[in-house]
Amino acid sequence: MSNASLVTAFILTGLPHAPALDAPLFGIFLVVYALTVLGNLLILLAIRVDSHLHTPMYSFLTNLSFIDMWFSTVTVPKMLMSLVSPSSRAISFHSCVAQLYFFHFLGSTECFLYTVMSYDRYLAISYPLRYTSMMSGCSCALLATSTWLSGSLHSAVQTILTFHLPYCGPNQIQHYLCDAPPILKLACADTTAIEIVIFVTVGIVASGCFLLILVSYVSIIYSILRIHTSEGRCRAFQTCASHCIVVLCCFGPGLFIYLRPGSRKAVDGVVAIFYTVLTPLLNPVVYTLRNKEVKKALLKLKYKVAHSQSK
Repeated sequence: MSNASLVTAFILTGLPHAPALDAPLFGIFLVVYALTVLGNLLILLAIRVDSHLHTPMYSFLTNLSFIDMWFSTVTVPKMLMSLVSPSSRAISFHSCVAQLYFFHFLGSTECFLYTVMSYDRYLAISYPLRYTSMMSGCSCALLATSTWLSGSLHSAVQTILTFHLPYCGPNQIQHYLCDAPPILKLACADTTAIEIVIFVTVGIVASGCFLLILVSYVSIIYSILRIHTSEGRCRAFQTCASHCIVVLCCFGPGLFIYLRPGSRKAVDGVVAIFYTVLTPLLNPVVYTLRNKEVKKALLKLKYKVAHSQSK
């Protein structure tokens, strides 16, 4: 980090909206955040207590739920505080560094995890008889660990590049969170080279992961079409449908914000709300409503809780 920075705190301007909407927005985002944490926590508990769900697919889903729970926690509470009190929009320099790091750490880890999950579905559908040996517990743990390490490294690069520059004022970030594009506009130095490097690194990660997922699903579709029974094809498509929905909801807004020329503050803020607030809620909803095994596990969990309370 640069020692030339004179700024000790930043001001998050928040979402552009009329002051009269503070209370309604606070209520909406609070409910969404509570449902996000509760939904992902229930999936974690359901998978843990049901031995039938101790498989690679649900192991990756456990990682996804854990990421979503904390990804939402990194951004939403601070946004809720700023809606309640304008003075809460201030964020210290080091807190801003931490928020940017964990925001990109969890976000990029989720991108890598979606890629691994698509590869897992490819193996399960294309090689059903060899799947257990190919996706062993060791392989599953290695892939999951690699996503976290890769996400950490990618985020460290973004954070160091952003805060290596000097900041001597102004200090108003035109966003509701500390993210690289709006922060770089406040730097007291030429940011062209840094912006290009960040654009390239984000582009490589996002586009690379998306292309790998696309290749996996082209192979999956080819394998599904070779299944002789319509019931088998239908089951295979249902297995992949949930993953496809959350991938599109995650990558679409991210690619729109980071990989397009120019910036529109209001539009970027609205799109960012989608993938920072709504997508973490969407994952447990999609995987619960479309997954019979998870539904059964949640019912078992409900029964166990009711049984323990009745004693």
